[in-house]
Amino acid sequence: MFKPKQRFPLKHISFAVLTAISVNEVVNAQEENVIDEVVTTGTRLKGTATAVLEERKNQAFVADILGAEQISRTGDGDAASALRRVTGLTLVDGKFIYVRGLGERYSSTQLNGSSVPSPDPTRNVIPLDLFPSDIIESLSVQKSYSPSMPASFGGGNVDIRIKTIPTDLVFNVSVGTGYNTENNENGLGYNGGSNDWRGQDDGNRAAPQAIVDRWANRDFLDRLPQNEALELFSQVKRDYDPFEESIGPDGNFNFTLGNSIDIDHKWKAGFLVTTGYDSEIRVSEEYELQEANRVQDSIELVRFFDDIRSTERTVKWSSLFNAGIDYNRNHRIDYSLIVLNDTRDEVREQFGNTENLSLAEGVRIRDAVIEYEERRLFTNQLRGVHTFPRYNFLGFDWRYSVGRSYRDAPGNFESRFIITDQNGDGVFALDDDVRLTNAPTAGRYSFQILHDRVENFGYNFTLPHTLNNWEMEFKFGADFLDKARTAENRRFDVSTRALSDSSLLVGTQFADILSDQVLQTAEFSQNPIIRDTTIAGDDYAAAQQVDAYYFEADLFFKSKWRFTGGLRWEDFRQAVVPFDPRSNQIDLPDEADRSQLAFQEDDIYPAVALTYSLDDSMQFRASIGQTVVRPDLREVSNTTYIDPLTDFPIQGTPGVQTTSIVNYDLRWEWYREAGNNLSIGLFYKDMDAPIESVQSPAQDGPPLIRIANAESGEVYGVEFEFLQGLEVFGQGVWDNMFLSGNITLSDSEIVLDRQAIVDQTRVSAAITNTTRRLTGHSQYVANLQLGFDSDNGEHSGSLVYNVFGERILIAGIDGFDDNFEKPFHSLDLVYKYYPDFNQTLTFKVQNLLNQEKELEFEGVLLRSETRGVGFSLSYKYDFN
Repeated sequence: MFKPKQRFPLKHISFAVLTAISVNEVVNAQEENVIDEVVTTGTRLKGTATAVLEERKNQAFVADILGAEQISRTGDGDAASALRRVTGLTLVDGKFIYVRGLGERYSSTQLNGSSVPSPDPTRNVIPLDLFPSDIIESLSVQKSYSPSMPASFGGGNVDIRIKTIPTDLVFNVSVGTGYNTENNENGLGYNGGSNDWRGQDDGNRAAPQAIVDRWANRDFLDRLPQNEALELFSQVKRDYDPFEESIGPDGNFNFTLGNSIDIDHKWKAGFLVTTGYDSEIRVSEEYELQEANRVQDSIELVRFFDDIRSTERTVKWSSLFNAGIDYNRNHRIDYSLIVLNDTRDEVREQFGNTENLSLAEGVRIRDAVIEYEERRLFTNQLRGVHTFPRYNFLGFDWRYSVGRSYRDAPGNFESRFIITDQNGDGVFALDDDVRLTNAPTAGRYSFQILHDRVENFGYNFTLPHTLNNWEMEFKFGADFLDKARTAENRRFDVSTRALSDSSLLVGTQFADILSDQVLQTAEFSQNPIIRDTTIAGDDYAAAQQVDAYYFEADLFFKSKWRFTGGLRWEDFRQAVVPFDPRSNQIDLPDEADRSQLAFQEDDIYPAVALTYSLDDSMQFRASIGQTVVRPDLREVSNTTYIDPLTDFPIQGTPGVQTTSIVNYDLRWEWYREAGNNLSIGLFYKDMDAPIESVQSPAQDGPPLIRIANAESGEVYGVEFEFLQGLEVFGQGVWDNMFLSGNITLSDSEIVLDRQAIVDQTRVSAAITNTTRRLTGHSQYVANLQLGFDSDNGEHSGSLVYNVFGERILIAGIDGFDDNFEKPFHSLDLVYKYYPDFNQTLTFKVQNLLNQEKELEFEGVLLRSETRGVGFSLSYKYDFN
């Protein structure tokens, strides 16, 4: 089994890399905001939306908060899909949140106030679909910067706050099932492993031990003698061919147990255990354009897959354990263990054409692709909250967190076949002349593994003080972070030119064409049947350390005026080192590039906020803050990797500059009777040297994406949010209904300099639009929810709508316009039935409009994917 993780002990590489740039190893901490459990009583009418309003109202800086009941009401299954309901947030690729139109690199994510490792090989941020909604207590999105937050702050900071210890006994079990309309017909399957149902490879996909040993000894599969190549290839799994199979329903279950115990009149202890399992299957039909040429006034499609069948299976496990002890309500210590596993297993069969293999030549290509990955996250957190009444209620909070994430792709595979239209009728079927392509890349095996480790430590002191008409609180704290990442990739290709008789390539099954019998009896040429295609830069190590100290003052004058502000000093150090796998040496011969592998900066980041309370129900806010956004770990390494969002190769750029941002916010909030509320906010961000993705034309294949700095940028907009009971329309059924929602209208602009980008990236940059919107920015985002609660409390329902405006996913080059993802109108229905206090029956319909995901440029379809309509039914029983 491929286990390159043994090569780079994370702690050691963190120390070694950062020692090379003359810094000391430290640990990190970031402030944790601890909130008490909120218990609501009364009817369910609007309760799901009003439970967290008080906390939002009392925040010194602009923030939006989504509670567990609100998430349950909209039926969202994970943190990513739930966050798209927050004002100004959009969801990209089902994993990454864009806050106010700024990409995921411009937002930070925390778990209970601490940084967490990421299992994503192409991004430094954590994919938010990892966190199932069953373990979430609330989601907090702070949109205006405060010094207690990390200075790496662009669009906002997302804090995922996990369920805490209950005040009373909690014991419930839920089970559920679901189905999608796209699954009506057979899907695709392949012979994977015996443990796939639980999201764990059994070793069936792994590289043979003989090949693993060679890689470990730096003896790669280069220019092998044919007999040696055949011996190694005979040990490789070849049974990856897709076949049709019936699709069963989705399934999930969840178990929760927790309680608090009074030890005596001063001591109290408690615990919470929850575990969940979710299995889903999604069949889809897709289209993908890979290359187009402009011919006068028309666009010619050169390389594309116009018929793609995909079946994706996902298996998610989640486990949470909380334990805590409290003394006299003044001292509390909590421990949390969070274990998440998310496995994605996709098989695709895709038909299309290339420039050389086209309909005009009477041929088509058929690719079979297997992509399997396991993502895991382990986090231990220890937190303490202490209050000292005898010292004027001095507060001392601290936390320590250490987490590891893994991404293991133990064996991915792809193969290419050629289909010939023998009858000349224009119909290409698998019962025609089908053969494995006679090429050095007839098949490809790849094996990847990534480790990320983050260690945190932090503390803060708070001291309240009263003087005449002033109520004051002063806060001083520190954050320390130590992050290390290692990644290794191995791949080899199968060359059918090794076969002397090309007639042996006829057939539709890779495993049959290159079976053990064929390998034992066929005649072979001098071309080895396998060759190593691992390239320099496939391995890399990275380390990051941050030391930060901050001071904040929160001043109230006559309970009308609130002045909040402070400073944060942050010392940031980062190093990224690409390795040549064959030599284990740094893969940068240019000394100038090597000098840019290590990056260090320190600065002071101020922020100030003003709040004026007109009365108990209405307040005005204003804030300004100076922040920074730094390039991700891979974005400063001169290595190439494939972006799973676009399938385009991306190459980092040593020397990418930090983006400096000045953030401005204004907001009016009106908290009315019975939970009704209304708010209007304005925001503006002035950006210097924003980090963006640009394309470089390629001779063959998709264009190369490079990371570069634009000259300047700005983002501005207005946000509306409201909740209103519909009793204003009259008596009767209106008394039981409410309407809530939010709308964001915004725009952005960046200015790029072609020559500056060429100088920075050292490649051609044929950018079409040098002035355009930010990548991923939507000019509008809207969320609406129509809710109903019956008088007897037995029924509740929500009709939930979400839409985002078109956004640039891939910027245009060579005269082609930018590529836009089209608006997706999501309409979901959630109905809950409560037969008694112990039982809950939930029925959900998702994507009622049966929308498809589409990308276009100049009216030409670039990509599309069907999503189908999803139905699910779950049952929950509460034993207490």
